Amino acid sequence: MKVAVSATGPSLDAQVDPRFGRCAYFVIVDTETMQFESIQNTSQYSFSGAGIQAAQLVASKGVKAVLTGNVGPNAYQALSAAGIQIVTGAYGTVREAVMRYKRGELGGATSPTAPMHYGMGGGYGMGMGRGMGRGMGMRRGMGGFMPPAYPGPVAPLAPTAPSTPQMTKEQEIQLLKEQMKTLQKQLEQIKKRLKELGE
Repeated sequence: MKVAVSATGPSLDAQVDPRFGRCAYFVIVDTETMQFESIQNTSQYSFSGAGIQAAQLVASKGVKAVLTGNVGPNAYQALSAAGIQIVTGAYGTVREAVMRYKRGELGGATSPTAPMHYGMGGGYGMGMGRGMGRGMGMRRGMGGFMPPAYPGPVAPLAPTAPSTPQMTKEQEIQLLKEQMKTLQKQLEQIKKRLKELGE
């Protein structure tokens, strides 16, 4: 079975990215052979619709499930419509997340686990490393011009569950309860692993 894992890098040893729509890569893994293919998430820096575009991208690869940390309402709806199982609460490396999934340790999401526009920003900043007045800009030599790495300013990272006008109070309560369940599961798995390591 093919699964897509939201990841920070293009390999099985990359960390799971908790943001589905704005992750850097999707690692598509055959759960039986552990053969994999990596695809860059072209919607990572989209101003809107990142979750929907990411869902369409993984659906085009024929995956049956998505393993991620959180999934927003638009991505949840798009993945559900495509018949793709949504598994949240994934953490660690891509390889570890797939193994946890195979052992049944990760649960399927019954609703979105993140608010709209969750994860915008990514924390990389706009400085491009110049700073300190040393003239280290990207626009020198051969008259070339390098555009910024992304198409403009990026909103700051959203809090875990802000009140959004798109959600009713009941929907937000349900979202927060789902997030709490996911976090409790993760905490239990972390405690179990620490105990196994003799901590």
